[in-house]
Amino acid sequence: MTTPSGAPGGVTDAEWAAAVEAVRGLTPGPEGDEIQLICHVNPDGDALGSMLGFALGLRRLGFTRLRATFPGEFEVPTPYQSLPGFDLLVPQRAAYPSPDVVLTFDVAAESRLGDLARLLAAPCVIVLDHHASNTHFGRIELVDPRAAATSVVVEGLLTRLGVPLDAEIAECLYVALATDTGSFKFDMTTPAVHELAARLIATGLSPGDISRQIFDTRPFGAMKLVGEVLGRAALDPTAAGGRGMVWTYATQDDLARYGQRPYVLDTLIDPVRGVAEADVAVIVKQSGDGEWAVSLRSKGAVDVSKVAVALGGGGHRLAAGFTGRGTPGEVIDSVRQLLDQNLI
Repeated sequence: MTTPSGAPGGVTDAEWAAAVEAVRGLTPGPEGDEIQLICHVNPDGDALGSMLGFALGLRRLGFTRLRATFPGEFEVPTPYQSLPGFDLLVPQRAAYPSPDVVLTFDVAAESRLGDLARLLAAPCVIVLDHHASNTHFGRIELVDPRAAATSVVVEGLLTRLGVPLDAEIAECLYVALATDTGSFKFDMTTPAVHELAARLIATGLSPGDISRQIFDTRPFGAMKLVGEVLGRAALDPTAAGGRGMVWTYATQDDLARYGQRPYVLDTLIDPVRGVAEADVAVIVKQSGDGEWAVSLRSKGAVDVSKVAVALGGGGHRLAAGFTGRGTPGEVIDSVRQLLDQNLI
């Protein structure tokens, strides 16, 4: 089948119909059903943009009992704080305790929902995602591994619900699409992706302004921090069967020393993955005492999602992640061991 944006889809007609029926069966208005939207912990542009874009679409349909959230500390990266629909975001403690419906965005597994996983007991759970590693934890599944971003799936459902694109919804979906395609430079950037981007821009967006806000604006302290972290990068040309691995790490002390928040490290993977001698790039970022958020990237020879899944995470063939424990060296050893065991 084909999505409205023209991309080949992994979502069946029956699944689309079930999602449309579920949403249309909800009661709008101030006395209507409680709708809880959730994206994954440490949300990125696709998670937030997809969730808020769909929330605005529901608002256009007359739904007012809407809350959007994510697990963990309620901190939204500065570049995303100007997204339309930001007023719908609440900390996880303010989520509806017993919502009538839960929709998840860019969430590949229950583990990515943290304490909010308890809300999956809702009468209806709709999952919108594009990760091949999705564990299928919802009642209605809109999971398309061939979609460049979860926002592509969101646009498909909004179109089927009869919600027209306006500038606010389009901005959310464009930010989501641009971030998950690496500003339209990754392999998932198909002609259909550019066609969707063109329709989003046609609502009146300024892609230059959005790109500067999302990709090209960071505090001076963040630049100094990234410089130090890049300076400790290590190259192992023998890893991954001789395909090579480059890695580095950042601690909470690093962040504190430069007065920066964790989100400034989100784009650190980009200069690391450009190393010519390595197919695999790994960033290890401290998220707690002995706990690390690990990002994996591949240029194409290695399926890093298999490594991530084996270590309790998930993702795509060329981009994946997991939560590691121990020291940075121990985390990297676990990755190297799996690569050397040909889990690629």
